[in-house]
Amino acid sequence: MRNWPLLDLRLTTPRLTLRLPTLDDLDDLADCAMAGVHDPDAMPFLIPWTTAPAEDLPRNVIQYHLLTLASWQPGAWQCNFIVVHDGQVVGSQNVGASDLKITREVSTGSWLGRAHQGKGIGTEMRAAVLHFAFEGLGVDSARSSAFLDNPSSLAVSRKLGYRPDGTETRARDGERATDQRFLLGRSDFVSPVPVRIHGLDACRHLFGI
Repeated sequence: MRNWPLLDLRLTTPRLTLRLPTLDDLDDLADCAMAGVHDPDAMPFLIPWTTAPAEDLPRNVIQYHLLTLASWQPGAWQCNFIVVHDGQVVGSQNVGASDLKITREVSTGSWLGRAHQGKGIGTEMRAAVLHFAFEGLGVDSARSSAFLDNPSSLAVSRKLGYRPDGTETRARDGERATDQRFLLGRSDFVSPVPVRIHGLDACRHLFGI
């Protein structure tokens, strides 16, 4: 789109492509969520969106991504990339910031379809947005967090060089849960995979830098 160049932004790694979704991509992403994201007996998310009734979950996923894109402002944005592996949409990787020109800091979050977990994809997709943030946007730091009963997310953060940054007690699905915060400085990040950024120059101004 000439007037919305964000849709031409791409991050590529040896196995993955991260991009903002088309409508067809959102259909596929909703299908991926419906196929399962985590063990039904666990809840890795603060907002238990995966427990929505089957008739509501696909619509919720699609509307969330459309709303996030529609509400984009250079001073406050959430970039919800869809993750494509072998031509298939396998999950979503977010990177976001507020007042980036001042804070020089982003935060990340993600989910990956259960069928695609345990293959290193989660590490590779987070590495892609960290490279984008540090090398593309020139930020100084990145934050992430995960509940203590989400070992896979905790492992990704540790593998990529994040340092523990305290804990927070949260109310999650009506129960008490401990959230582990992480902080990663620019100088501490070494991507485990090569990452290429495509199409950033045309939309750089939309990130508030």
